Amino acid sequence: MPGTNTAATSEPVATDVEVTDDEIIARLTDGRTISVPLAWSWRLSEATPQERSNFRLIGAGQGIHWPDVDEDISIRGMLDGTPAPPPARKAASST
Repeated sequence: MPGTNTAATSEPVATDVEVTDDEIIARLTDGRTISVPLAWSWRLSEATPQERSNFRLIGAGQGIHWPDVDEDISIRGMLDGTPAPPPARKAASST
């Protein structure tokens, strides 16, 4: 369709990821570099540096997976500003 911006409708794709003590940084195929605070992922915040450094791109670069801590973060979620929700706390037992 003439005038349609296909770049705006395609999913963002990462080519490279870096995890520091404070941030998750992704370099995208369109040349952008995006980052979110490490604190957005409670699993990664609690992980060791070795666990944080063990990741792989998934979905042809649409997400990142950390097998040691069972964490997945999508590039779309990073762009949209969607932090990982903390685990639900169990109600105290009344026994």
